[in-house]
Amino acid sequence: MVSVREIKSIMDKTRLPTLEEIETLTSYLPRLYAEGFSPIESWSGGKGTLPYPKYDPLVDEFFRHVAGDGWLDYEYKFEQASEMLRDDDKVKTASLEQIKTMLTFCIRGERFSDGHWGEMIEKGYIRRILERLNEIKLELLK
Repeated sequence: MVSVREIKSIMDKTRLPTLEEIETLTSYLPRLYAEGFSPIESWSGGKGTLPYPKYDPLVDEFFRHVAGDGWLDYEYKFEQASEMLRDDDKVKTASLEQIKTMLTFCIRGERFSDGHWGEMIEKGYIRRILERLNEIKLELLK
């Protein structure tokens, strides 16, 4: 027999984000891209250890929402997600499922490459995703 916990886990893995969850993420767009904002406050380490970033608390907060609010694609393929994210046309027409895939790439990349979150913000990848989410939000509100 399948437990309630297992059913909830399966539902969380396959469901699409709600309008409220979309609004939560899109609220970060003006803050993450405010004039003078830097996602990385400083770098630590070195001299025998690999350097690692100290992120602005806003960056940590943003990625906590991505990790906890139904945004992760547990079936994502790294190469496919990376290719999709780097293609402006694909981002501009992305579905919510595809956005989940791209956000999964963004969040998980930090595990393998210190500073990945900062790069995703600084190179505008997060901006384009959030702009697309704003468009989807407007479509849902019609």
